[in-house]
Amino acid sequence: MLRVKAGDVDRMGLLFERYHRKLFGFLYHMLGQAEASEDLVQTVFYRMLKYRHTFTGDGEFRTWMYHLARNVLADHVKKNRHSVRHSDVADYAEKIGGGVGADEQLQREQEVATLHSALAKLSAENREVLVLSRFQELKYEEIARVMNTTEGAVKVRVHRAMNELKTIYLRIEN
Repeated sequence: MLRVKAGDVDRMGLLFERYHRKLFGFLYHMLGQAEASEDLVQTVFYRMLKYRHTFTGDGEFRTWMYHLARNVLADHVKKNRHSVRHSDVADYAEKIGGGVGADEQLQREQEVATLHSALAKLSAENREVLVLSRFQELKYEEIARVMNTTEGAVKVRVHRAMNELKTIYLRIEN
């Protein structure tokens, strides 16, 4: 990103290839809308170019990227408050994870659908902290910087959100 900031805009393609699936997964888990998530990924990368001067290189790139993604997501939610649609998880499972055999794929799709339903029932704050920690594999320290809070607060939020998710998941599964 420092090279992009310095004017080597062609490097943005490399960043896109490296991070667009992770961003899609984050946005999809937060929204539950595949088409909107794909559009928002593009918006995040557009804003990376537009606001490249704000990247200092002091922290990790992905912390800055998720901070931008949170802002794009917040703008989208404000703009589209009254139009909530959910896509079929099975149509987009390959964008979220890797490939497996047919039987395993079917079982995985069912589990992903159940997990997605459970995640959708969490508050936006709990869903966000779980998506960042478990799906995007950010460290608690990075999440704290993205969310402008302390690492200890992130640990507590993750613990509480996991307990709530487990309860909801088991209720849906049964």
